Order: sequence, then C-alpha cells, then structure tokens
Amino acid sequence: MKNLIFICLTLLLASCYDVEKLKKPENLIPKDKMVEVIVDLSIFNSAKGINKRTLEIKGVNLEQNIYKKHNIDSLQFVNSNNYYAHNVNEYEAIYNQVKDSLTLLKNKYTQIDNKQKKLKRKKDSIKQAEVAEMKDSIYRIKRGMKPIK
Repeated sequence: MKNLIFICLTLLLASCYDVEKLKKPENLIPKDKMVEVIVDLSIFNSAKGINKRTLEIKGVNLEQNIYKKHNIDSLQFVNSNNYYAHNVNEYEAIYNQVKDSLTLLKNKYTQIDNKQKKLKRKKDSIKQAEVAEMKDSIYRIKRGMKPIK
C-alpha cells in the first residue's frame, strides 16, 4: 500500500515537472503600467456594477477607453496578464500594489466626501440662521416693531 502511494506521488510530481514555462511576450506591459491598468479596470468594474444601465444608454465602453488611455490593446493585456499569472511572485507583487493604490484612492475620496459634507452642513446652518432672522424680522414688522439689523 505504501508503495502504491509512493508511485502515485512520484507520477504526480513527474507529470507536473514538465510544465512548460510561458514565454515572455515581446510586447509585455511593464509591471508599473500593469498596476495602473488593473487599478483602472477595477474602478471600471465597480462603476459598471453601479451604473451599468447608464453606461449602456450612453454607449460608453470604458474598457476600450482604458486600453486607449494606456496605449495598449486587449490582446496585449491578456498576454501580459497570463505571463504574470504564471509567475506567481510577480503577480502577487502587482496585485499588492493594486490593492495599495485602491486603498489610497479610497482614502483620498473619503476625505473629499467628508469635507463636502461638512461644508454642506455649514451652508445649511447659515441658511437656517438667515431664515430664522428673516422670520424674526417679518414677525417684528407685523407687530409694528423695528426689525433687528
């Protein structure tokens, strides 16, 4: 029984040994640019999930715009992605950078959103004070009193 397990493991390892390493494509996208493309594609996929109907109605093809922005085509991206996927350490490094970039973007836009909310609250409170002052002035005029300046 032990011999059978040993033979099976040996055959399994031997069959995996001859896996042919993927050749580097001649138009391989550099790692830093690959990170940028994947970040943009991640944002695109999020936007597509939220605004799919709007994008379809307007005929926007964000994926093609991303390829155009980075001066690549879809085949070049697929070949580069496959190459990096076969090199696990490089692929992991790329996706760690993608994760870091997305986290930075999220933090940046969260801060902007928080500032806008604070500004809106401030404007709302000023408007409420102006309305209250106006109501008080109207009240005083109706009663024959002088408005407060």
